[in-house]
Amino acid sequence: MTDPIETFDLLGIGFGPSNLALAIALQEGAAPLKSLFLEAKPRFAWHPGMLLDTADMQVSFVKDLVTLRNPSSPFTFLSYLHAKGRIERFVNRKTFFPSRHEFNDYFTWVAAQLPEACAYDQRVTAIRPVIGAERRVEALEVVSTTAAGATTTRRTRDLVLAVGGQPNIPPVFVPFGQDQCVLHSSAYVTDCKPRLAAGRAPMRIAVVGGGQSGAEIFWDLVNDPSRPLVDFLIRGQALKPSDDSPFVNEIFDSAFTSEIFNRSAVDRAGFLADYANTNYAVVDGDLIEQIYGLFYEQEVTGDPRHRLLRSSRVEAVQARDKGVSLTLHHRGETLEAQYDLVILATGYTRRVEDTILSDLAPWLLSQEAERDYQLPTVEGFRPRLFLQGLCEATHGLSDTLLSVLPLRAEEIATSLRAVQPSRARVLTAAE
Repeated sequence: MTDPIETFDLLGIGFGPSNLALAIALQEGAAPLKSLFLEAKPRFAWHPGMLLDTADMQVSFVKDLVTLRNPSSPFTFLSYLHAKGRIERFVNRKTFFPSRHEFNDYFTWVAAQLPEACAYDQRVTAIRPVIGAERRVEALEVVSTTAAGATTTRRTRDLVLAVGGQPNIPPVFVPFGQDQCVLHSSAYVTDCKPRLAAGRAPMRIAVVGGGQSGAEIFWDLVNDPSRPLVDFLIRGQALKPSDDSPFVNEIFDSAFTSEIFNRSAVDRAGFLADYANTNYAVVDGDLIEQIYGLFYEQEVTGDPRHRLLRSSRVEAVQARDKGVSLTLHHRGETLEAQYDLVILATGYTRRVEDTILSDLAPWLLSQEAERDYQLPTVEGFRPRLFLQGLCEATHGLSDTLLSVLPLRAEEIATSLRAVQPSRARVLTAAE
C-alpha cells in the first residue's frame, strides 16, 4: 500500500531570501496556510560560491527580510544583531553595509528559527497537473528527489517559484561547461579557492566580465596567498562605477514597481537600458579605486604580475594540457593567451522556460507575470503560480535584488490568502 499524498495550500520551490521572506510573511499573517518550501541544498546557503572575505553588501541592512514590511518583527537584521550580542559594536562601525558573510549569517539565523518551513535536500524534478471534473486542473503534484535518490510526491493548491538565475555561459564557452578549467563565478569560493590552496605553483587565471562579481573575484585573487597571475578581461575601455545616488536609488523603492509595470513594453525596455548602470556591468567605486591603485603600483615597481585587458572579447577557446587557450580580440588585434583556469563572471539568465515550470507550458498564457507576480493561465487551471525574481522585464530592476523582498512577500501572501471565485465554488457545502 502506498502512502497517501500530502496536500498543501502552498508549496514553494527554492528557499533563498525571497521565499524565506515569504515564509516569514505567512507566519506573521492572520490567516495561517499549510505551506512548505522545498530546497535542493542540504542546508540554507546564500550564494556560497561568492561569500568572499573582502566583500560587503551593496544594499542597506534596512532592506532585510522584514523591516520595510514590519519593523517590529523578531526577524529583522537588528534583532539578529541583538541576539548575537553585536548590536552596539555594529553601531560603532558607522555603516549601513554589513559584510556579505554577516548578511548570510543573518539569513541562516532566520532560517534556523523556521525549521518546519522548509524541507532541505529536495530537488524538484517534475510538476504534474491533477485533472478533475470537466478536465479542470484542480491541483499540482510536485515530485522531489533527495541526493540519495529517494522520491517524494506532494500535492499543492498554489505554487511559488523562487529559484534564482541560471549561470550565463557565453556561447564560446558552452562546450567547456563541465570542464574543470572553466568555472562560473557562482562556484568561485567552493571550487576555485580549494584549488588555489592545494596548488604547488602559482596558477595563471583569467577573469572574464567587468561587473561587480568579476571585480570582486579579481581583487580576491590578487590578494590570495597562493599568488596567482591574473588577467582581468573586460569588453569596455574602463571599469564603470555603479550609480547609487539617492534619486536614482528611488527606482528600487517598492512603490516604483507599479509605475514600471504600468508602462508599455517599449517604455519598460528603454527604462531598463537607461538604468542598467545601477546593477549590470558596473563596480562599486571604492573597489575600482583599489584596482586602479594596484595597477599603478605595478608600474611603480616594474612588476606587471597582473593585467587589465581592456576592449577584449573571447573569440575562441581550445583545450590544452591541464588548461585552456583563449583567442582574444584585443583592441583590434588577435591575442593568444594560455590559462590554467578561466572564471566566467558573466552573470545569470532568468527565464521561466528554463525552470521546472516548463512542465506546465501547455497551461500558461504567457511567460510574464501579472502585477501580483502571478502567471496567467488558461481557463480551468485553478492552481495559482507566483514568481519571485523572474519578473525584471515587467516589474523593474529591483526584482532580482533584495530591495523589495518584504513588500513583495506581503503582496504574494495577501494573494495566497484570498479565496478565488473558482475555489469558493469548490468549497461549497454541496461539495
